[in-house]
Amino acid sequence: MKAAYFERTGPAREVLKLGELPDPSPKEGEVLVRIRVSGVNPSDVKTRGGSSGRPSLGKVVVHNDGAGEIVAVGAGVDQRRVGERVWLHNTDWTKPLGTAAELVAAPAADAEPLPDGYGFDEGACFGVPLLTAYHGVMVAGPVAGKTVFVTGGAGAVGHYAVQIAKAKGATVIASVSSDAKAKAAREAGADHTVNYRSEDVPAAVAKITGGKGVDHYIEVNLSANGKMLDKLMAYAGRITVYGSDEALAAFESRALRVKQAVMYFYNVYALPPEVLRAAKADLAKMLKARRIETLIAERFTLDRIVEAHEAVESGRLIGNAVVEVG
Repeated sequence: MKAAYFERTGPAREVLKLGELPDPSPKEGEVLVRIRVSGVNPSDVKTRGGSSGRPSLGKVVVHNDGAGEIVAVGAGVDQRRVGERVWLHNTDWTKPLGTAAELVAAPAADAEPLPDGYGFDEGACFGVPLLTAYHGVMVAGPVAGKTVFVTGGAGAVGHYAVQIAKAKGATVIASVSSDAKAKAAREAGADHTVNYRSEDVPAAVAKITGGKGVDHYIEVNLSANGKMLDKLMAYAGRITVYGSDEALAAFESRALRVKQAVMYFYNVYALPPEVLRAAKADLAKMLKARRIETLIAERFTLDRIVEAHEAVESGRLIGNAVVEVG
């Protein structure tokens, strides 16, 4: 099979290769999926670049998320799943065979039915971004009637988080870095946007909330934004953190303690199985009802895998990047 992989970490142009690898076979409890589209996440490019903190697995076929059709099943998996359209998640987290390949063997539980009306390109974006967004919105309890602040409201995760929070009854504030990204966040359902490059974010939030602050805050980069958290949060506010560019992050702990703020840290790849099952069950209902839309910024072919990684790293994309495989 044709696949994109790396054997050492580093810049995309130096380490990514395209070549032929042996076809995988599904083991017990697995399905074999013919990949049509592979999703490119920031975590994928960090893994390839060597900044994810993940141990080396040797030759690694890139990308965790993808979509395609089940073409074979391993022992213990219902044969009727053959031919099913599915979206995949966590494919590349603990093993070296990701979705930037014509075929991938994955646990049957990680191959979710792709609802009618959604294309493979959309399904390839559901995994890490959608599950990260859902957990970030819902982990601390219901958000109906709350004010939710989503950092990076036009990004792969943030765009989904805005939609989920709005669908769950929240007033949504999204941070953005440009007018174009503000437009995307508002079209996703954000009630307010704040440009963190040109505006004083705490002052803008105070004006929007009448000085109360936000009830729930979803953080993409704690090391960059931690120092302003105490100025943003309402009393008993909840902070969910799924990312930080630097390992060490500073925040005003005394003021947050006085406000009785609660901070949740999580890694979507390591969520307990029961948490993932509950999230995917609720998301399946939302997808069926078309409450979730995917913003695809750019499409690449497999032979342009380097360009895809560089585009994601650049931060210029509004939405998700996908690679068409087959």
